[in-house]
Amino acid sequence: METVRTNLRPKRVKLIFNPGSGANEESPLQILAVIKEMQAWKLVPELYLIEPDSNLKEVLDDAIAQGIDLFVVCGGDGTVSSVTKALYGSAATLGIVPTGTQNNVALSLGIPTDISAAIAVLRTGQPLKIDLGMVTCNDVSTPFIELCSVGLFSMLFPSGDDIQHGNITRIGDFLGILTTAPPSEIHLFLDDNREINALGHAALISNMPYIGRNYQVGAADAYHDGLLDVMFFSDLSKLDLIAYILNGVGTDNPEDPRIQHYQVREIIIDTEPSMAVMADDISLGEGSVQITVKQQAMSVMVGATESNEEP
Repeated sequence: METVRTNLRPKRVKLIFNPGSGANEESPLQILAVIKEMQAWKLVPELYLIEPDSNLKEVLDDAIAQGIDLFVVCGGDGTVSSVTKALYGSAATLGIVPTGTQNNVALSLGIPTDISAAIAVLRTGQPLKIDLGMVTCNDVSTPFIELCSVGLFSMLFPSGDDIQHGNITRIGDFLGILTTAPPSEIHLFLDDNREINALGHAALISNMPYIGRNYQVGAADAYHDGLLDVMFFSDLSKLDLIAYILNGVGTDNPEDPRIQHYQVREIIIDTEPSMAVMADDISLGEGSVQITVKQQAMSVMVGATESNEEP
């Protein structure tokens, strides 16, 4: 490995760091460790710290204009999603050093959570073209890398995310939404001309094999199979859904057979009354949504494994 480092030529990269990811008190040590390890791999990081009012699109476009083609996100899934949106449509490559809470995108792509190992992937891995989802709601279209949510999960996310990051004062908001949110008549229009109509609380459309609390909902190569995985929760009560959020699925906890699964290239979802829609962690309001897969839409540095070979 040391020989590999010695033979490398210096490479400029844009390092996007989110101080709010993971445990905040660890941020100063994390960024020092990341920069030190990058320098050992002859990566020359130009650091950008994300602020609440950051205009990432402007920052990254400026870096691209200066000749930078590798953008390394140091943060969690929300930060990865924000940078993905800003880079969408460019020829740039995304690198990930996962320091968030769940790190589903990194887990899905086989990127290690160890900082040194993740940075090594930036030099020893390979660029892989992955799919993205594109959701259109209320005449606004936006890409997503992990998940689009329609219904109860979208409504619960803001308070649930705050609770997960230690703000227990939001428990009242979470329970209030859970208690009062009504079901809707949900209409799924699939791309094979199938229509599914049922009363329910939620639908999830995933681009990654892992979502939520590292629950596997798709095949290992779901991020570049040209399809989106749809999960429709039609017959489950709100308590059933919360149990799903808390317990997930796995070898020792098989999935509830009432959850319906579909794979699509495109899906339209109408709800009556209208339900909340989110693309990754961004709220798109309420209303009808059209979701399509954008094949090979983003280049990401991943480890060189069999599942990460180009299809």
